[in-house]
Amino acid sequence: MSFNVAIDGPAGAGKSTIARQAAKQLNFIYVDTGAMYRAMALFMLRKGISSEDTKGLEAACKEVDITIEYQNGEQQVILNGENVNGLIRTEEVGKMASAVARNGKIREKLVDLQQKLAKKADVIMDGRDIGTCVLPQADVKIYLTASVEERARRRHKELVERGEDCDIEKIKADIIARDEQDMNREISPLKKAEDAVLLDGSDMTIQEVTEEIIGLCRR
Repeated sequence: MSFNVAIDGPAGAGKSTIARQAAKQLNFIYVDTGAMYRAMALFMLRKGISSEDTKGLEAACKEVDITIEYQNGEQQVILNGENVNGLIRTEEVGKMASAVARNGKIREKLVDLQQKLAKKADVIMDGRDIGTCVLPQADVKIYLTASVEERARRRHKELVERGEDCDIEKIKADIIARDEQDMNREISPLKKAEDAVLLDGSDMTIQEVTEEIIGLCRR
């Protein structure tokens, strides 16, 4: 039997970084569901399909194959045979990903792929609806959050380190808008599963949160 860990929470809470570190220490496979949505978003942007064009999105998603592979212990996201790891972390792709995630047909396609991965291996999966929809039977469920101010500070630092020009107030406004969109979407909104452990990482280091999660898994 595979052991599954679900980590949900809002954008910028550190889910991916923490899930990746915990997976490495537990020797589990880390499945970044957000990266799968971002790959789908990248495909739609390349096709020039608007986030408002429901029929266009649904027709185009039939042409998409997204898989996750591991090379030298690092997750690689493969979109129709192309490694798109270096292309899916832009703000534009992130906004489009949040929009395509509201589409039922797109979610169905990606959820099916995610569930197949979880049946085959011990996984840590992070996203917006893992504990509520994708892996409702997960052995450990965590809802990881942090204050808007802290999430904006982290994002600003990340962008500055990349050499991008950015305004922290605009980042904060974008995070608030993104939370609103994710929590109020019709399909699989972001919410804490009833049996999930709430973890607020605002005043914790990445390492402290990771250790807390590993402890929950080992217990």
